[in-house]
Amino acid sequence: MEQYKKEFIEFMVDCQVLKFGDFVTKSGRKTPFFVNTGFYRTGAQLRRLGQYYAEAINNTFGLDFDVLFGPAYKGIPLSVAATIAISEKFNKDIKYCSNRKEIKDHGDTGILLGSPISDGDKVVIIEDVTTAGTSIEETLPIIKAQGNVNPIGLVVSVDRMERGKGSKSALSEIEENYGLKTTAIVTMGEVVEHLYNKEYNGRVVIDDKLKAAIDDYYALYGVK
Repeated sequence: MEQYKKEFIEFMVDCQVLKFGDFVTKSGRKTPFFVNTGFYRTGAQLRRLGQYYAEAINNTFGLDFDVLFGPAYKGIPLSVAATIAISEKFNKDIKYCSNRKEIKDHGDTGILLGSPISDGDKVVIIEDVTTAGTSIEETLPIIKAQGNVNPIGLVVSVDRMERGKGSKSALSEIEENYGLKTTAIVTMGEVVEHLYNKEYNGRVVIDDKLKAAIDDYYALYGVK
């Protein structure tokens, strides 16, 4: 596993973004682990997060695209942080764009904020985490409504490695259904590999009991 992935996993734990317990996902699944990027709350944290996203984006898509689109609301700071990091790390100036939940009818009107999306633009979408692929159904029509644009990919922070609406993983379904290439900074498999029965900051984050709960979850919702 690459060093930046190990650092990112520990970074999520430090920021309390990666949590273990009893949760319910947006798609209604009861899960023993949860990723909430809303817990990145300082400038220093967002700067580091943007750097990890920039690494994953460059590794998968390169930098031959025009716009990084972050769906409202959590995608707004993600798109800003990642485009700043791409500029700093790779000296490439990528435009950021997000949508509003409500269309603005005065001043800077319309549904978008940040850069407009123009005909011919290649667009990469940035999100926090994809469980069942439901959010992409809302995002793509907004992007495609802007003109003859080319959505090429989706990057998330964590691939939960579970089924979407069928028997394949959510990210695999997105690739097949929408023609988007997908990637993640880390997968949950890598998270478990790095944290299981290993001490971090004086405690074992994933012990045998939690590992068994994660295994049970994947028995229900993992890719067959």
